[in-house]
Amino acid sequence: ARLPFEPRVPESSTGAPRMLPESVQQRENWQTTTIRPGDNLSVLLNRIGVAGKDAQRLLNTANKSGVLRKIMAGQTLAYRIEDGELHELAYEVDSFNTLLVKKEANDYKSEIVKLKADIRLASATGEITRSLFVDGQAAGLSDRLIMEFTELFGWDVDFVLEMRRGDRFKVIYEEMYRDGEKISNGRILGAEFTNQGKTHRAIFFRGPDGSEGYYTDKGQSMRKAFLRAPLNFTRISSRFNLARRHPILNRIRAHRGVDYSAPMGTPIRAVADGRIDFAGVQNGYGNVVVLKHGDRYSTLYGHMMKFARNIRRGGNVSQGQLIGYVGKSGLATGPHLHYEFRVNGVHRDPLTVKLPRALSVEPGFLAEFKRQTKQTVAMLNAIEQGADASGMVAG
Repeated sequence: ARLPFEPRVPESSTGAPRMLPESVQQRENWQTTTIRPGDNLSVLLNRIGVAGKDAQRLLNTANKSGVLRKIMAGQTLAYRIEDGELHELAYEVDSFNTLLVKKEANDYKSEIVKLKADIRLASATGEITRSLFVDGQAAGLSDRLIMEFTELFGWDVDFVLEMRRGDRFKVIYEEMYRDGEKISNGRILGAEFTNQGKTHRAIFFRGPDGSEGYYTDKGQSMRKAFLRAPLNFTRISSRFNLARRHPILNRIRAHRGVDYSAPMGTPIRAVADGRIDFAGVQNGYGNVVVLKHGDRYSTLYGHMMKFARNIRRGGNVSQGQLIGYVGKSGLATGPHLHYEFRVNGVHRDPLTVKLPRALSVEPGFLAEFKRQTKQTVAMLNAIEQGADASGMVAG
């Protein structure tokens, strides 16, 4: 029997500052204040004793940079006041970037001070016995990394229907350190998933032209031109069947798509880049969106509760973009998405149709691809022999 897929909310950082840049720390008389609920910069400046022209100049500087207009409760602001004047103010944007505002003459200037991250490599491997999330967490992966892992292989593996006990995974990923303390996880550099005896491998590559993506170890793009499914669903309530008996009309009526059962309001996303050919009410489909993907392909999404913002006929959408929400409009017995896939106007089974791939590594970049990914491939192979990549420094 297939195992459950349990998507969870990705982990998030509190964003609390940990320290000032070293060059800033060396200056004396720094003080800190914690941002309270309802605070904006004006309220905060008043509380620390900055008023009059200095406060107005700081507000003008904040409006230019934009960063200080988005301060959040619970975060810390550091500042340095001498002789009753604010000379410096520091706000940690994230773990490796701090906004520093300094007084120069009769005005304030701002800059982003970047702290260099110490990047180390870590690995995780495991066997699926309960679910990808439970076993992934047991192997030391965060929820965010597990979600990224499923996105890597989501074009080839249906993690809702196809995952089985005994499947195996491997992941090589970055860990970001600062002054010996781990701050966060970085990107996945390489991953492997063996599903029902078939092994899929994904390697990160940044091309000489600056493009980034994940590829097989032979340079073929992991990314398809189409996603296999347009939503996270609970189950398939009705498959592609040209001789199905309609549950409401009670007569034989071809079912030229797949019905994905999911809770009301579940997000529905475009499976590929395309143009909105129709968005409105259409017979038994209720609220429906039809997308055209070039000359050959089109997809239909029916029984929606409502459309996403700016979904109008003639507009463009990108792969993964939110287009609507699961509902039960039209002829529907319960909340679900009716999804159709057409090739040259002919309906094809969305679960089995062969999806075209996106572009692979350009032939002129293959030598660089092999050179750049050699270490990651070797590390994935080494895991098979029981080696561990944890603690290695990124090359």
